[in-house]
Amino acid sequence: MKHISIGIIGAGTMGNGIAHVFSLFDFDVLVVDIDKSILDKAKSTIAQNMNRQLKKGTINSQKMTDSLDRILFSKSINDLKECDLVIEAIKEDIDVKSRVFADLDSICKKSTILASNTSSISINKLAEATNRPDKIIGMHFMNPVPIMKLIEIIVGNKTSKDCLDFIMDLSKIIDKIPVKCNDAPGFVSNRILMPMINEAALCLEEGIATVESIDEIMVLGMGHPMGPLKLADLIGIDVCIYILNILYNDFNNNKYKPAEVLLSMKKNNKLGKKTGEGFYKYEF
Repeated sequence: MKHISIGIIGAGTMGNGIAHVFSLFDFDVLVVDIDKSILDKAKSTIAQNMNRQLKKGTINSQKMTDSLDRILFSKSINDLKECDLVIEAIKEDIDVKSRVFADLDSICKKSTILASNTSSISINKLAEATNRPDKIIGMHFMNPVPIMKLIEIIVGNKTSKDCLDFIMDLSKIIDKIPVKCNDAPGFVSNRILMPMINEAALCLEEGIATVESIDEIMVLGMGHPMGPLKLADLIGIDVCIYILNILYNDFNNNKYKPAEVLLSMKKNNKLGKKTGEGFYKYEF
């Protein structure tokens, strides 16, 4: 299996993290993004993150050099035509993702598996954009990808057993723990996580406690490694709202309706860590 080639669409935080991990396990990786500046930043970020691993002693200098050499970058989706697995890691937008899957379906080999790193969008809907629904699957990596062990594997109605088995085995090869679930709004991770983040925001909105107090209670009392509001900042307030709206629209249940404080933060571009301010302030 180590001779297969991996393609990644999207060179942002998740895309470059996925490329980083696969390269460390001797896979050839091609990262595609239409924005050259994002590709350049991805290359720099991967090198910086590997350098941190080098300093910690988790990899040696030869491993770092070899891994970086295995990652290629391109602005053309057509360069993915010979890849055995393509993982889509672009923004959470069903229309954009569907167009990408349709393009990949026409470009890639018939045997190529197309996976999505989506955290909320239906795998069945993405499969409808292709003529290979049996080879469409969700691989929801967690952020930061090089550190977090879980991959939430989402199976569509027509995903084949061979496809599932391949992805489960591959996930283990790159030292991740794949956990399977079926396609449904928010899958498991965000169906549970987003209402918690929303409820934390409502606690703040209603003046029940401060940002710091809400997070501290959840960390110290519930054993969470990070409070829900700080986690919302890491995910991105806009992303949280997007996922909550998917849940709200699909389930028609008010418990998923985004809190007003979240909507106000988005309006004022306080999107979390990526903009320098969310529930907390950050320095770049």
